Amino acid sequence: MSKLSLKNRIAFYYIISAALLIFVVFFSIYNIVSATINKNINDQLRKEVNEYKLKVGFQKNILKINDHEEWEKREHNEAFVDPVFLQVTDLKGNIIEKSRNLSTRKLLFKKNIKKEEISNLIVLDKSIRQIQVPLYFNSKIQGYLMVALSTAEENDVLNSLSKILYILFPIVLLTLFFISQFIAGKSIKPINNIIAISETINKNNLSTRLPLPKNKDELFVLSNTINNLLDRIANTIEREKQFTSDASHELRTPLAVIKGTLEVLIRKPRNTEEYQSKINLCISEIDRMNNLVDQLLLLARLENQKLFLRIEKHNINDIINEVINQFSNELQKQQITIIFDCNSPYFINSDKYLLSIILHNLISNAIKYSKIKSSITISIEHIDNKTSIKIEDHGIGIANEEIEKVFNAFYRTNFTSNHTKIGGIGLGLSIAKRLCDVLNIDLKLSSEENLGTTVTLII
Repeated sequence: MSKLSLKNRIAFYYIISAALLIFVVFFSIYNIVSATINKNINDQLRKEVNEYKLKVGFQKNILKINDHEEWEKREHNEAFVDPVFLQVTDLKGNIIEKSRNLSTRKLLFKKNIKKEEISNLIVLDKSIRQIQVPLYFNSKIQGYLMVALSTAEENDVLNSLSKILYILFPIVLLTLFFISQFIAGKSIKPINNIIAISETINKNNLSTRLPLPKNKDELFVLSNTINNLLDRIANTIEREKQFTSDASHELRTPLAVIKGTLEVLIRKPRNTEEYQSKINLCISEIDRMNNLVDQLLLLARLENQKLFLRIEKHNINDIINEVINQFSNELQKQQITIIFDCNSPYFINSDKYLLSIILHNLISNAIKYSKIKSSITISIEHIDNKTSIKIEDHGIGIANEEIEKVFNAFYRTNFTSNHTKIGGIGLGLSIAKRLCDVLNIDLKLSSEENLGTTVTLII
């Protein structure tokens, strides 16, 4: 079955279903015709019985036929087409009277029956159906009347009907098979078109899209789904190319600085202070490059979903204080004050290491883009069984049209790009956003240019 094509499988399943349905229909037709014929025969037998019961009497404790003329009729004397066979017996089955067309044969007798009994038997090499009824006189059974009719013609009709149905069954199935193959071929033609177009799409030709059918059926959904998939693949490849280009550029920059500094140093002898200054510059660039590599590795783990989470209960106040202490030198250098006055402790269930990275990147950005001698406010509160952490600075801000873009890797706003003194490689918010997605933390950002930025974490 698995080796059959889709068209043939559809035709096969259709023909199996059709075969069962046709069998049920033919079987029903045969049984309905058979039941109708049998009912007509039984009705005819009962009619004959009712007629001949009137001609049987009981005189001097002996069963008698009141009118022998009826027994002399041709239909009882000859065994031609549709003869009627008659027989009257006593309680023990002794024949009192019978029609001449029975000759030396006799009808089937059953003892001790109290109501009509219908049987099928062979008489004179003919199939007949017999009805036996008790004869009551003075509320007692005194004998039995048996009437039989030939069923040869009815049997011939049923045999002919069964032969016709047997012949029609394979013919109808074969016809339906070819029709179903044709219909299946027409039905899967759009799928073949989808396959043909899909085969033309490769890494160098991701712009091709499948045409959408006019009818919004399953094929429309399939084509639309494939187009959406191609859009996602194209966007992913484009982001990967941009990511590779940006990462190469960011790695090349410190390497170029280190190379240029070392080339200057070897041109001529320098004093100790000059050597120390240039070496410290190289160390700074190496630290920057190490930081970039660490962030790239973290992004790679996020992309591959290879982070191991350790969800435990933690005091968020302590985590924030630890992160703030890491920026003591920068805060003192830029004369920035962090206002974090939280008297009551707040506990959350999360991964401490990843949450620390998120807070580190957000507070780092707040310090980096704040104005000298400004302040940064950090607050915590409970809202609807959730913990909200808000980090608010009074820095350069972000334009509305760039807020959604700042979460892209290596993206830096036009404003920061024009201020070369502001460091950074554009990975902090991207990493923070992806870690928030991993920890099911809702990250919201609002900002106004030259007024500041507010970042809210809802845990």
